[in-house]
Amino acid sequence: MDWLEKGDGDMKLNDDEGLATYSSIEQEGVEHNVMKKFKDFEELMDIQPEIFLTRDRHIDYLLKGLNMLSKSYECLDASRPWLCYWIVHSLNLLEEEIPEVMKSRICKFLGKCQHPKGGFGGGPGQIAHLAPTYAAVNCLCSLQTEEAYNTINRNTLLEFLWRMRQADGSFTMHDDGETDTRSIYCAVSAASLTGLLNEDLELFNNSVQWLVRCQTYEGGMGGCPGAEAHGGYTFCGYAALVILDHYKLVDTDRMLRWVTNKQMKMEGGFQGRTNKLVDACYSFWQGGLLPLIHNTLEQEGGVEGEVAEAQETWLYDQMALQHYVLHCCQCSFGGLIDKPGKSRDYYHTCYALSGLSSSQHCPNNHAIHVGPKTNVLVAVHPAYNLTYDSVQKAMHHFVNLPLPSQ
Repeated sequence: MDWLEKGDGDMKLNDDEGLATYSSIEQEGVEHNVMKKFKDFEELMDIQPEIFLTRDRHIDYLLKGLNMLSKSYECLDASRPWLCYWIVHSLNLLEEEIPEVMKSRICKFLGKCQHPKGGFGGGPGQIAHLAPTYAAVNCLCSLQTEEAYNTINRNTLLEFLWRMRQADGSFTMHDDGETDTRSIYCAVSAASLTGLLNEDLELFNNSVQWLVRCQTYEGGMGGCPGAEAHGGYTFCGYAALVILDHYKLVDTDRMLRWVTNKQMKMEGGFQGRTNKLVDACYSFWQGGLLPLIHNTLEQEGGVEGEVAEAQETWLYDQMALQHYVLHCCQCSFGGLIDKPGKSRDYYHTCYALSGLSSSQHCPNNHAIHVGPKTNVLVAVHPAYNLTYDSVQKAMHHFVNLPLPSQ
């Protein structure tokens, strides 16, 4: 059990250089809680020698969320398509079939969230916004039914995307809204999945150049040119470039160095920015970025030097990430959490499971996994955060439809 050999419960990996700060004190607390989780498991290894993904509990939690949410979710009233996507995608990863009646209910609800002038809002009657548009499209593609595909009005969606597009290639999140790498990714992903990308469509002219300017001296990408590198924005920016087939324009070596240094030494999970705490959601935002970078290096002639030794992996410690998610992020009542001491929610359940899936499926289609084979999830597509089956079926459906007139 290699991760247990890193030290005892009093170990301190965080070096505050003799000057304690709020951040360094928090980091010590997280390391203590994580090590306690590992030690608790070590003490019970004679009784339970393997760590299990508690599938049934997570499935029960997710299915319950499709039927009824507690009052604590009222604050996410403008994020209801996100809740649908997080839950449906998580169930797909867990290979849990959603009843046809429930699929139809989800389609009808998301249809009510679709704005008459294109795009989806955060709920019925709300303004169209690129974030819930991305979530709604992903959710409908995850359902894999004709009703789901037909719910998406591609004509008005294209009009909405053109309306959000700015002259410099950036996109606003909504009418008169903010621009960032997230908005371009949401637009690119939705357009790609629904067959709105082709050689004649100039929707993303200058977007590539705008995204490239977001790469910082650190190697990651910020929310806009000049902003600090951040895991979520780096994923969004790079994934958009991958979908647009312009990923070679960024400094891949610098990005690889930056993201691999975001994996925490003791916890095994990822942080989102320098000097921040581990968070299970970055299991995908950072962990999902690495397969995309690996594929880039392969297409550029293969990995070399020390990296060549890891060409059967995604260039980071995948087993350490799995240990973190399985030991430290599973709520005993179902669902997954950010880190020990936090509460479960559908957001962290989705992205922790997506990151776990990505870490389990290596290059050349072979799997590595902590615990029994039943822990292995369905493989996730790193550019869309959908199952490969969902991506392929959606693209097959929409590619045969005529492109809406501009």
